[in-house]
Amino acid sequence: MSQKKTTRHKAIIEQLSQAPSMRVSELAQALDVTNETIRRDLEELAEQNIISRTYGGALLRQAVEPVLNERHKKHIAERAAIGKLAAKQLTDAKVLMIGSGATTVEVAKRIAFEMNRITVITHSFGVATALSFNPTIEVIMAPGHYHGEEGATHGSQTLKFLSDYTADWAILGASSLAHTGPADVLIDAADVYRHMVKQSAQSMIVADHSKFDRHATARYAQWDDINYLISDQAPEGLLKKAMAAANVKLIEAKQK
Repeated sequence: MSQKKTTRHKAIIEQLSQAPSMRVSELAQALDVTNETIRRDLEELAEQNIISRTYGGALLRQAVEPVLNERHKKHIAERAAIGKLAAKQLTDAKVLMIGSGATTVEVAKRIAFEMNRITVITHSFGVATALSFNPTIEVIMAPGHYHGEEGATHGSQTLKFLSDYTADWAILGASSLAHTGPADVLIDAADVYRHMVKQSAQSMIVADHSKFDRHATARYAQWDDINYLISDQAPEGLLKKAMAAANVKLIEAKQK
């Protein structure tokens, strides 16, 4: 593939990340190329399953994430390393808010092992179970509608409950990490994460490299809202630039 075409494909993806559905004519005008060139590009991107073709245009494919039990089986070593390093950043914290997800459960396991006499507010049953092995940790469960596949509560009751609390840290996972910000495939989960960020003095995202440059339905924060990203690799390209511009501190968890 020529460099010009590669650059054009990246530009198309960037345009669709800002406006998830666009017509051929809009993309052609934005990139200053012919409609025929855009059509060929869109066909190639569709063959790679990056976009979906629509009548007269295209839309960016949304990330599809497996249910929580399946996610626990993937990237096991990476998540364990992330969890261990994340816990080390929280040594002075007294109150934490922790979101649902396979990686946040790993963080909770390390917190239960390394920290004492703290309070954790969560909507995740997996997180609460991991923390229960340390009797000095007070766990406060957020009420709400139970989402069985995610093992967490969501909805208006959850959001109202979280609004009554503040925390030193919000520790969150993500379905996707794009240059536009972290996002989740579940809109209700994203609402919970957004509230946790709002109610916390600092925010940390814990996610492995498979989430880089993906796109999901519901963005829950901008990079300006996030203080740390702890991952097993460093991002590149637009994501790296966006994080640097927002002064997000990257901490890379090395596997041993």
